[in-house]
Amino acid sequence: MDEAGRGPLAGPVYAAAVILDPARPVDGIADSKSLAAARREEIALAIKAGSLAWAVAQASVAEIDRLNILRAALLAMARAVTSLTLDPDEVLIDGPHCPALPHPMRAVIGGDATVPAIAAASILAKTARDAEMRRLHEIYPCYGFDRHKGYPTAAHLEALRRHGACEAHRRSFAPVGQALGMR
Repeated sequence: MDEAGRGPLAGPVYAAAVILDPARPVDGIADSKSLAAARREEIALAIKAGSLAWAVAQASVAEIDRLNILRAALLAMARAVTSLTLDPDEVLIDGPHCPALPHPMRAVIGGDATVPAIAAASILAKTARDAEMRRLHEIYPCYGFDRHKGYPTAAHLEALRRHGACEAHRRSFAPVGQALGMR
């Protein structure tokens, strides 16, 4: 299991869980951050077609603002695992934190670079989140979500200063609060 979207100022946080099929290895699986967007999309399709089970879930902007980003990411992770069509023998999680689940779990720091199932989950979470940010761009084109995916780039911060925050922005994040005059 892995998540995508803890650092951005906008959009939900996504998590994915994948149970790979040892009889059907998927070529090209790697940490999603190391792959070009087009290659991630290709591999995501192969993961979905070749895995024993997979699921993607999210925690909303409202949940992020209410719970904090870490708790919201753990909530998305729990939702992803409980959405699997098969029960995992063990849940391997990228990073130091484990969500509350009724399964044996192991946190693996740097797991997206060393554990194929975690890398596969990172790809599914990232491609799902990127698709959502492209959808949000259609609704709020002045922010450039299709380019920076909600991360605090100079262009995004300038758009926040110029236009204020929209419904997709995480109000609990300092730059958004500053744009709204809350900090």
